[in-house]
Amino acid sequence: MPGEGSPASGPEARQARHHILIVDDQRNMRTTTALVLRQQGYEVFEAESGEAALSRLLSEPFDIVITDMRMAALDGLAVLRGALEISPSTQVIVMTGYGTVENAVEAMQQGAYDYISKPFKEGELLMRVQRALERRRLMVDVSLFTDEFRQRYKLDNLVGRSTPMRELLAKVVRVAPTDVTVLITGESGTGKELIARAIHANSRRTSRPFVPVNCAAISETLLESELFGHVKGAFTGAVKLRQGLLEEASGGTFFFDEIAETTPAFQAKLLRVIQEHEIRRVGDNASIPVDVRVIAATNKDLKQAIAEKRFREDLFYRLNVVPLHAPPRERKEDIPLLAHHFLARFNQRNTARRMLTHGALQKLTAYDFPGNARELENVVEQAAALARNDEIEAEDVSIDGGASASLDTPPSGVRTLAQEVDKAERRAIESAMERNGGQLEKVARELEVSTTTLWRKMKRLGLRKE
Repeated sequence: MPGEGSPASGPEARQARHHILIVDDQRNMRTTTALVLRQQGYEVFEAESGEAALSRLLSEPFDIVITDMRMAALDGLAVLRGALEISPSTQVIVMTGYGTVENAVEAMQQGAYDYISKPFKEGELLMRVQRALERRRLMVDVSLFTDEFRQRYKLDNLVGRSTPMRELLAKVVRVAPTDVTVLITGESGTGKELIARAIHANSRRTSRPFVPVNCAAISETLLESELFGHVKGAFTGAVKLRQGLLEEASGGTFFFDEIAETTPAFQAKLLRVIQEHEIRRVGDNASIPVDVRVIAATNKDLKQAIAEKRFREDLFYRLNVVPLHAPPRERKEDIPLLAHHFLARFNQRNTARRMLTHGALQKLTAYDFPGNARELENVVEQAAALARNDEIEAEDVSIDGGASASLDTPPSGVRTLAQEVDKAERRAIESAMERNGGQLEKVARELEVSTTTLWRKMKRLGLRKE
């Protein structure tokens, strides 16, 4: 089975096994190279073509890609560009034959780490792989990926290896020990509350309450009473004095989700809380000191809301001391990690042993997930619940509007905007394929997209190279 090998010895045995992808259309060369690396304890996978390599890179992360330069359809340069687009920290080593050193130089100019000429000696290959791994360690703060780091900083629920996610984790760890207000922006379903909880968990307030309130779910009158409390007789039904949530959260962190949904009148009162660290109960004139750290979140454009007089500019600047952005669905390389994370939680809750097959991961990675991580979690849990056995296959994964959805006229006879876009993209790609004799590099240049983007679209639309 690809990826299995002899136990490692020396330093490598004491650390997680590095993942290496060998890409070569010559089977003997591919398998021999893979065998040498497996004997050193590396986790090695093989791809017989550029297309197979990109498909593999989309479904799982690799530390190193070793690719031949001359292959049909998608050559080594296409694999190089695709690997760096999908995961910029992946190190690429190109293999060249006699008389093709100029191609290696071109590859180095386009981002390859190193090249090795065929035939090469075992020691030369291992040395270059070791150097590539050292360079990767310098490029990426590996501690952000380790279990020890995540457990130490209580970041288990913030999953991802993409560059935006790494940057976010680094900022969370830096800002958490301070008491500054934080504004978290991002699309719905990107985990803004998880980010707020991670900040609280790493702050000096971690032993005190974390109180989340969804401002969009509560009317203005009730929201004010809930947060500030009220005195007896303040309004009909106020039969006794009630302490507000801000008082109960004293010493802790208060999370205002969907802050853009509040009214300017309420925003003025919240501004007082942040500036003066005090509140007034509804119906009372006396001020009460409160000690809370404020974190707010929104999926709206607050600057536009300010221009439209729906959000106070002074409050925006008070909240936006440290802005954090939750990465959206574009971080494709995080989908496999997130899918495994959600499946592990499902297995733990249901005492199950479900596993995602390669085909299921490919199908998940090919979909855009407009609902972000929340939609991905729903899809994974549904597949796990309905799978016929412990291995979740591609057909067990049900995605509305995804690769399994019909690209022709739906039963209702009405096309959605997404289906119209798919139809237009299919027609454009098919025409370009015909004009360029099926050469994907030329098609990508004509359509002004990267080869990886073209390959991903072709997979989603069910188009084949031939």
